Amino acid sequence: MDILVVGGGGREHAIVWSLSRSPKAGKIYCAPGNAGIAQLAECVPIGVFEFDKLAAFAKEREVGLVVIGPDDPLAAGIVDVLEAEGLRVFGPRRNAAEIEGSKTFMKDLLHKYGIPTAAYEKFSDYETALAYLRAQSVPIVIKADGLAAGKGVTVAYSLEEAEQALHDIMVDKIFGEAGAQVVIEEFLAGQEMSILAFVDGETVRPMAAAQDHKPVFDGDKGPNTGGMGTYSPLPHIADSIIREAVETIIEPTAKAMVAEGRPFRGVLFAGLMISPDGKPKTIEFNARFGDPETQVVLPRLKSDLLEIFLAVTEGRLDQADIEWSDEAAVCVVLASGGYPGTYPKGVPISGLEEGGEALVFHAGTARGADGSYVTSGGRVLGVVGIGETIAEARLAAYRQADGITFAGKQNRSDIAMKALI
Repeated sequence: MDILVVGGGGREHAIVWSLSRSPKAGKIYCAPGNAGIAQLAECVPIGVFEFDKLAAFAKEREVGLVVIGPDDPLAAGIVDVLEAEGLRVFGPRRNAAEIEGSKTFMKDLLHKYGIPTAAYEKFSDYETALAYLRAQSVPIVIKADGLAAGKGVTVAYSLEEAEQALHDIMVDKIFGEAGAQVVIEEFLAGQEMSILAFVDGETVRPMAAAQDHKPVFDGDKGPNTGGMGTYSPLPHIADSIIREAVETIIEPTAKAMVAEGRPFRGVLFAGLMISPDGKPKTIEFNARFGDPETQVVLPRLKSDLLEIFLAVTEGRLDQADIEWSDEAAVCVVLASGGYPGTYPKGVPISGLEEGGEALVFHAGTARGADGSYVTSGGRVLGVVGIGETIAEARLAAYRQADGITFAGKQNRSDIAMKALI
């Protein structure tokens, strides 16, 4: 079966890599892809929002499955458009993708169905939001309602910081229409955890748990990013807590979406906080594979990813064979200098041609005029070490990462340390 993967980041490279290992996979296309994905798939110069062109290409090439990677086209209804053209698509329709596309929708849904989450209020008027904010204690969380490339959330530790974040979103409109509404939310302390799950209506099959590192600098300092590294499994979080999160948060949310007439089919990604008393609460939901969570989760999948995708699209997820490796995986993200702010592009990368002990997933790379690899994004590469333990996987990842160089390269040096303390 020929496959088209839509997207061009590290998540899509991991998806293409995993699909390429399926004996049922024929030719794989990726639109638009990147320089690393081009080693495994034919990259097609079609943008993720060019729905009509994507549909025409998939029909012309008789693609058997289209897999949607990024959040923005899902929220814009790409699945609805492609399905209307008779294509089989892995990903949620627009009304289900709203669980990520609108934080107010997500919070209201959880509140309505009694699913554990932080206390919150929502606002569309700046002065009203500011007055409410000034009556709260800090720390406090300010969130733009819509999609903001993982950067629309501020955890403010002072009132001044909170007021600035609110002004940036609602007055300066740094996230555009994504900030037309804001959610002001109770700060939750504890351990963060990500659980991605394959979902087909009310059937939920959780993947291996992972933990992300959002802030750009060591010690969780600095502004939030799309993610500076991940690891899986989480030896310091009990299996009973993970089961409780699935049973009290993810499964009820899937059922709530069905009850609302928005059945979710695809990957439902729960960002969770485990409080000091061991109780999980929902921070957010995403409507797709996480990035860089996917880079550590899929290498641990022993089963055929294509078979799972087909099971979801055919409504037989409950019958799918899904097994996970006991091995550990650690992903270290190498980012451009200046990220998550402004950063240069076209910077030559060296060390990628060397053999190594880790997987390297390309996120923001391209080919230069001379055929060499150059940077083309904020997050450039995800280096994934695999080992019997987190410590072994971490060592493998950093050894490989240290051998890759480009001007301005930055990465955190403490990825997965929480699992070793």
